Amino acid sequence: MNIIEIENLTHDYGNNKGIFDISMSVKESEIFGFLGPNGAGKTTTIRHLMGFIKPNSGKCCINGFDCFHERCKIQEFVGYIPGEINFFDDMTGIDYLNFMEKYRKIKNGSLKKSLLEMFDLDPKGKIKKMSIGMKQKVGIVSAFMHDPQVLILDEPTSGLDPIMQKRFIELIQREKSKGKTIFISSHIFEEVEKTCDRISIIKDGKLAATDSTEELRNRHVKKYTVTLENEKTAEDFARDFSGIQKGNTVEVTARQSLEEIFLQYYGGGKNDK
Repeated sequence: MNIIEIENLTHDYGNNKGIFDISMSVKESEIFGFLGPNGAGKTTTIRHLMGFIKPNSGKCCINGFDCFHERCKIQEFVGYIPGEINFFDDMTGIDYLNFMEKYRKIKNGSLKKSLLEMFDLDPKGKIKKMSIGMKQKVGIVSAFMHDPQVLILDEPTSGLDPIMQKRFIELIQREKSKGKTIFISSHIFEEVEKTCDRISIIKDGKLAATDSTEELRNRHVKKYTVTLENEKTAEDFARDFSGIQKGNTVEVTARQSLEEIFLQYYGGGKNDK
């Protein structure tokens, strides 16, 4: 069953900026990665999913609810981390989390407590005095503390140090084991490779590829022919590197990393809005 459905979604800002005829779906209990550089259209797509923007054409739905026309319903049950987190600066972190608890009618605060411990966060200070990383942690706790079945995450580890990025990956893996459906945009390739079942790559507002991580790698392989001094050396080399020996030459196949595949699609291309 598809939890998230995007059909021919278009929002044209003019001058070839925006998203154009985007179609994809995310299945129940699937972790779906959305890759692209700044300005490729990731955040615009996610804002449509949250109902913040009305599409020029096409539509998107979550759990059968139209993302724009039924956005209030969607925002009740989805966990969301925006690409740029804005808080009420005069609040403390704990004030904000308590506010969100009341808004979401959360009666048991045990999950909030465990998330605060997981990310080593003391939220008592004023938000306006917090570092970018601390604000991001507050956003993560807020998105996950009501135990949502669907999560929409836009660059969720932005501003986190490597240790906290690793803990976030652990959190996603834990949520995945609980059957959550997660749509995540990211620049962190390790994050995507370790968590996502399928990936879409967006370029210039259009989808360039959609497939499982494994299939993307299988479709992007490099073959090398290595010539050795003699057949015995070639035999040893073929055994060590799982190659195919032909006399004193060995053919080896190397699957590319997700980062290498991404760079093939972009090749240092331009950024959009």
